[in-house]
Amino acid sequence: MKPWNFGAVVLLLVACTSRPPAPAPTVDAGSAVRAVMQQQQAAWNQGDIDAFMSGYAPDICFIGASGTTCGRDSVTARYKRRYPDRAAMGELTFSGLEVLPAGDGHAWCTGRWSLARATDTLGGGFSLFWERKGTEWRILRDHTY
Repeated sequence: MKPWNFGAVVLLLVACTSRPPAPAPTVDAGSAVRAVMQQQQAAWNQGDIDAFMSGYAPDICFIGASGTTCGRDSVTARYKRRYPDRAAMGELTFSGLEVLPAGDGHAWCTGRWSLARATDTLGGGFSLFWERKGTEWRILRDHTY
């Protein structure tokens, strides 16, 4: 066999017997997002807005009825102005969560929120766009009404 024929046979054998690499394990976006939201709910109900904000990406944009606020520091300040004490914060509950993967490392989550306070109960809906960096999931866009 000539050298060029032998090389061609080896390449053909390698091509026929090699397997594509196994896909990387996927992170269950639904479980990860729900876990962060449970942590946020618990932090809020303990009166800890700073811990609640750990669920947000540094470049979060919050879009609500009063306009758009971007950046974690600005969104944190907004929450602290609107909810200055435990009585104003009330008891937060998230419900009806639906998480839909949106490509690699992103997900949408929709649901309802309820804030029970001594004098009233507030509530509405939300649509959250999540981003995964490494193993951590954080909210990149928060549309709350």
